Amino acid sequence: MADIAEHEPFRVCFVCSGNICRSPTAEVVLRSMLAEAGIAGVVVDSAGTGDWHAGDDMDARSRLTLTAQGYQPGVHTARQFQVSDFAERELVVAIDQGHLSRLSQLALLSDDPDGALASLVLLRSYDPAAVALGELDVPDPYYGGAEGFDLVLQQIKDAGTGLIAALADRNADRNADRNADRTGAPGV
Repeated sequence: MADIAEHEPFRVCFVCSGNICRSPTAEVVLRSMLAEAGIAGVVVDSAGTGDWHAGDDMDARSRLTLTAQGYQPGVHTARQFQVSDFAERELVVAIDQGHLSRLSQLALLSDDPDGALASLVLLRSYDPAAVALGELDVPDPYYGGAEGFDLVLQQIKDAGTGLIAALADRNADRNADRNADRTGAPGV
């Protein structure tokens, strides 16, 4: 599959609370899924709504869960999402409703509030089963046991399938637009 963007990468940021459990897990999973799907030109990172874990590695239980499932999480340094991040991201993916609410508040402070708000989405909105059940939050596993981290990984994978499909569709639309620009005909 061709690059999603001809020159500039398409940037996606996952956002949870402290950027040590859910959002870095989503970052690792999406990178893997993009590679499997052959989609290039997408830059993925993650952040937290709060700064209390800034500078920390991902939670050891998240790393263990990912590794046990065959993922290879790299070095991670937690950071807090900043208002200025909106200008550098096309898609900001909130892990739960609380994060979406906080990000919506931050979006209003950006240089382009409408664009920032338009970039926001809930991760599980890409999972049709979660949408049908009205269960769009990925629960925080931080205070629980290993089963919570397993559930988080599964929910991220399920939503990731839909997100990859949306990115592939966006890629096809961009390629069709480029073909139309070259030929003067509507996209192929």
